Amino acid sequence: MFIGIIFLIIALFAIVVAFRQRKDRIWFVLLAVITLLLSWNQAGSYARHKAFRQEDRTSTKVVTKVNSSAKKLATSLEAKNSSLEKSLTAKSASLKKKAGKLHLSIAKDQSNAAKTSSQTPQTKATTATLAAKNYTGQQTIVLNQNNPNFSASDLSTAKGAWQSYGNLDHYNRVSAANALLNKSLMPTEERESLDVDPTGWHNKKTSNGWLYNRCHLIGYQLTGQNNNAKNLMTGTRSLNDPEMTTYENKVAAYLKASKQHYVRYRVTPVFRGTELVARGIHMEGQSVGSNAIHFNVYIFNVETGYTINYQTGTSTKK
Repeated sequence: MFIGIIFLIIALFAIVVAFRQRKDRIWFVLLAVITLLLSWNQAGSYARHKAFRQEDRTSTKVVTKVNSSAKKLATSLEAKNSSLEKSLTAKSASLKKKAGKLHLSIAKDQSNAAKTSSQTPQTKATTATLAAKNYTGQQTIVLNQNNPNFSASDLSTAKGAWQSYGNLDHYNRVSAANALLNKSLMPTEERESLDVDPTGWHNKKTSNGWLYNRCHLIGYQLTGQNNNAKNLMTGTRSLNDPEMTTYENKVAAYLKASKQHYVRYRVTPVFRGTELVARGIHMEGQSVGSNAIHFNVYIFNVETGYTINYQTGTSTKK
């Protein structure tokens, strides 16, 4: 703008001089024309620059306004999404709790209707002996020189593969689970989440994850039984994995190898008195026609670093 004014002054000066003297008039007229054109060009450039800045400020305001509106919309949607997520989580937890109670109710009704025991006198005696045992540092111990207590009739395959789960007792505690396992019983679908809370279920976080697992007496990978209240007990993380899964994985591998393979399998939870949490698990397995699978073990339901109140399921860190 300043340069344009200078050009305009020069042009006016040239016009005045051109009118006052005749000599070299043409050159002053030419100078006046040139400086007027330059002044006009500068004025145009200034006007365009000013208009551009005004447009830029307007655009910035529009963009700022749009960004502000978008931010408000995003915040509003995020709040609504968070509220919806909380609502769905609460409803899911409520439905899961109701499903767990329903599964437990069904198991109780079945148990009350049956009124029979899944244990023989021999297994009852063994369970009583095991209930009196105390953990001394070794979580899994071998029983009866690792020979399972199955009779010839127990190993019969005449009826094909089967599975049977003992009734809940009057404390709603699980009892023995028995099966003649075969590949035909193994699941083909992924396991769904568990919703049954077994007796003594007072879980808590530890440095290794969770203190308790909902332990299947007969592992899901062997029969596909999942939210069956007669097949779930409160067990420590170490009881479930690696102790129980070590034997379950061996059995599963053997069954998968051939449709002709059968394994007689029994898992008995061992409770002391009226306690709601089992002191341990008695596991027995025998392959039919061979000793490829052959074990009889007792696994203590303990977790390093924690003292468990077996009467209630509560626990304290050592």
